[in-house]
Amino acid sequence: MDGDLLVKAFVALAPVVLLLVVFDRLDAFNLISAQEILILLGAGGAIAGLSFVANLRVMDGFPIGFSAFTRYISPIIEETLKAAPIVYLFARNRVGFKVDAAIAGFAVGAGFSVIENVWYLFTITDANVTAWLVRGFGTAIMHGGATAIFAIISHEMTERQAESAAAHYRFNPLLFLPGLGAAMIIHSVFNHFPEQPIVIMALTLLTAPATIFLALIRSDHATQQWLAADRAAHEQLLAEIRAGHFSATPRGQAIDAIATRLGEKAADARTYVELKTELILRAEELIHAAQSGQATTLTDQDRTKFAKLETLELTLGRTTLAALSAQLGFTRNDLWELSRLHARVRGDA
Repeated sequence: MDGDLLVKAFVALAPVVLLLVVFDRLDAFNLISAQEILILLGAGGAIAGLSFVANLRVMDGFPIGFSAFTRYISPIIEETLKAAPIVYLFARNRVGFKVDAAIAGFAVGAGFSVIENVWYLFTITDANVTAWLVRGFGTAIMHGGATAIFAIISHEMTERQAESAAAHYRFNPLLFLPGLGAAMIIHSVFNHFPEQPIVIMALTLLTAPATIFLALIRSDHATQQWLAADRAAHEQLLAEIRAGHFSATPRGQAIDAIATRLGEKAADARTYVELKTELILRAEELIHAAQSGQATTLTDQDRTKFAKLETLELTLGRTTLAALSAQLGFTRNDLWELSRLHARVRGDA
């Protein structure tokens, strides 16, 4: 590989990857692992290949010129495909904070742009370094920024669902349409100015990262309030369970009724309720510690408790677990916090 190609590759590929690293460093909660980011980058790269094929197939069916196609059709195809893994993460409750949504979205867009630019590097060999500056600092940042903004808006739209009882959750794809529309518009506007590449590159560099930064700063205070409120509520719930006062509450009475019907497994049901509450609270404590810059080392006790929780889940069965969960009223946020802790425990095992 000659020196000229290396320079072109660097300016085409490095900016979006470096910006992804910056966003990741802004994640004080450190809840998206390097492995997960790599998976999202890979997903974005795969989507770039799929988009290439889809664009060729769809272009044949539209009697419009290439310029009109890139302005109005390809943004719909590409942003819809890039949105798919983010929607999957939301549906599977793998996204908690807005910063995580933004990083996940930008990672998918970055993976898309890297593969797209690699393909162009080896097919458009006569382009000068300025053209690759535009692709690296303009097109690539646009791809990452558009998907990140989609993820941020989607987080905003689905936040109420995450804060409601998980037992009542119903996936609603309509909530993702505003973010998808915004991503398509951003992409389309960018493609409207092929004759002014330097101007659109500068605007992209000014607006896309700044918009993401502002959204993350704005969400920081709300995140702190969410953590503080959740932690206080779960501390109170655990104290009531341990003091025996929980049984006098309507939720406690409902759980006791379920436990009583289980006969010899009644004690297991009550232990499960206490242990799950304790682990959710432990997850919140570790997230708060990470945000405050404190050590977040897992203990053997954490691992033992998760092992016990898994044993109880097998013993009680899905039907009983669903009945207990409905009465406990844990939110999707709570279950997401628990899943992140569980992933750390499995990763350290």
